[in-house]
Amino acid sequence: MRQQQATMAVALAAALCIGAFAYAQEEGKMIPITVTIGKETLAGTLDDSPAARDFAAMLPLDLTLSDYHGIEKVADLPRAVDTSNAPDSYTPKAGDITIYAPWGNLAIFYKPFQTSRGLVRLGAFDNPIDLMMQSGPFDVRIARAD
Repeated sequence: MRQQQATMAVALAAALCIGAFAYAQEEGKMIPITVTIGKETLAGTLDDSPAARDFAAMLPLDLTLSDYHGIEKVADLPRAVDTSNAPDSYTPKAGDITIYAPWGNLAIFYKPFQTSRGLVRLGAFDNPIDLMMQSGPFDVRIARAD
């Protein structure tokens, strides 16, 4: 009986260690994504941050992007992204994938912009985003690439 209990305890400890290791592996890596526009696909990478992992948990997403002030493409998300531990502000560069926390919307910058309070970086595109340079609203699908 004691031998069986000891074996079960060792098996339980091993399972807990494996689970913790798998969680640490997921937490410590960047998340590759694809953004599909029509028949074309852009590659991007989400950062290793709580906000980016929370956004990744929503994927795949079908969104309609529209232009905002000639600087970024924006879309509403189905729910808010947890940005509670994120920095208060961010200075976006062209190709950045962000969340504007006060409004809860996705913002993809195609031009650099000033430091903005409430803006949280999620990641960036791996290559130029010329495909985003469309006039009027257009549909995209954002999905995990892995």
